[in-house]
This record gives sequence, structure tokens and C-alpha cells, in this order.
Amino acid sequence: MKERPIAMFDSGLGGLTVVRALQEFLPNEDIIYFGDTARVPYGIKSSRTVLKFAEQDCDFLLRFKPKMVIVACNTASALALDELDSKCPVPILGVVKPGAAEAVKQADGGGVAVLATEATVASEAYTKAIQALSPYLPVIQQRCPSLVSLIEEGRSGNDPILRALLKEYLEHVQQLRPAVVLLGCTHYPLVADAIIELMPGSKVVDSARATARRARQRLACEGTLRDAAGAGRLHCYVSDNPQRFREVGGRFLGRPILDVTWITPEQFFNENLLQCDMPNSSSGLSVPPSPLP
Repeated sequence: MKERPIAMFDSGLGGLTVVRALQEFLPNEDIIYFGDTARVPYGIKSSRTVLKFAEQDCDFLLRFKPKMVIVACNTASALALDELDSKCPVPILGVVKPGAAEAVKQADGGGVAVLATEATVASEAYTKAIQALSPYLPVIQQRCPSLVSLIEEGRSGNDPILRALLKEYLEHVQQLRPAVVLLGCTHYPLVADAIIELMPGSKVVDSARATARRARQRLACEGTLRDAAGAGRLHCYVSDNPQRFREVGGRFLGRPILDVTWITPEQFFNENLLQCDMPNSSSGLSVPPSPLP
């Protein structure tokens, strides 16, 4: 069990910020990542659709016999985690509850402002998770519907278009002077510096890092931390456009992404068409990569 990988999924690139944090806190662990790039984004889809996609993503990752599954997508965590948890045969973590717990801790009785996608805000998952821990803690939510697409275009926090959009989103939040701004989308850490500048009196909490810490605690408690020395391996699978994932994903991960395999719909839905083993070397593939589309 200790040598099995940690598996995680997201609708696309954003979950790589969780991978980055996980590699910081658990550098010896092997990681299998699935980015559902053919169906991105999840943040504007219905709860029924998100649940269906999340179940399919989880089923795909279970073929790798992981010791833990991480739902590295705020929208899927908000809308599908409870259902996945009832069916998953291994421990499963989302990003909402760890992020909420860290926000409550950092707020120290002050208010929390949650920045998130439309679907995550509509679910009120963060509000419920925060108030389950601290019932009287003030919580406000702010939809940021266009932020993900601008970040994926490669725009940084210094980009005038993105910065103008952030100012618009944060205008109401600034007036309320929250103690904590919680980044409720895994894309948002890439513009955290700009958010910090625009919210000088608030602490910024990253749900990705909180999730990585929770994963380490959970594995330690269960005695399944990997004993092997040396850096763990990362292999990424995507449902579309591996070249773009490789090029843009490096910004999210903080270093180049070497191993990316494109999974065809036939391979995704039929487990007999894909051998799901962790590569034997840091540069090897468990199966020959599908041709770039």
C-alpha cells in the first residue's frame, strides 16, 4: 500500500497547483494526475453534470490502484465529494474542507471572503464548511467567472486586463475588510500576489496548500507514507490537447511537465484498452502516448 501512487483529478490545469503543493509536502510520493481537458471547465456546468464527470474521473483513476484520491477541483469537491466518498474504496479528499479549516484558523474570529467559480459559489460549499467549524464567523462569497480563462491564456497578476477584472471582483469584498481571502479555485494561486496587493489588510489562504497538508496528515495517520528515498514520480493523463497541457501546465506546476499521455474516449471508458501501471522511470510511460490531436 505504501508504494501505491496518490491519484488526483481536475477539469483541466488548475489542479496542478495541488500537485505542486503535494510535491512540496510529500516529495517522495508518486502521483497520477488526470486533467479532463476535453470537458473543461466544470465551473459553469450543472451539478448533475459535474457529479457524472467526477464519478467517471474517479473510476478512471482507480484503475491505477492508488492509496488515496484527491479531488483537485473546487467545483467537483463542492458538488460531488460526498457521493464519491460513499463509493470510493480508498481515502478521498477534496479541496473545500481543508481550505475552509485553514481559513477559520487564520481568520481568528474575523470574516472570510471566498473567491470562487460560479458553480462553487452557488453550491455554498465553502460557507457551509466554514460555518460548520465556526457557526458565527461572517462569510461572503464572490463569483469570479472570467478569471480562469484569463489565467489559462497566460495572463499574470500584472496584466492590465486581468488586474482590472480583479479590481472589479474585489470592489465589494474590499469594503467589507475580511480577515481572510480564501482562494476557492485552484487557478487563483497564480494571481495570489495581485490579490494580496489589492487586499492589503487580509490574509490570503490557498486551498491547494491546505489540501496537501491534510493529505500528509491522513497518510501519516494510516501508516501509508512512502518509505522509498528519492523524488516521487509524476505522470499526467489528459482527455484532450496534451501539447497545450504540457506547455501551459508548466506555469501551474512551477517546472516543465515531462510525461503527458492523451487518453482517447475509448481508453477512458474501457479499462481493457489501457494498461494502468506507474512508469518504471521518471521519463517512461506506462503505455505509448496517443498521437497528438
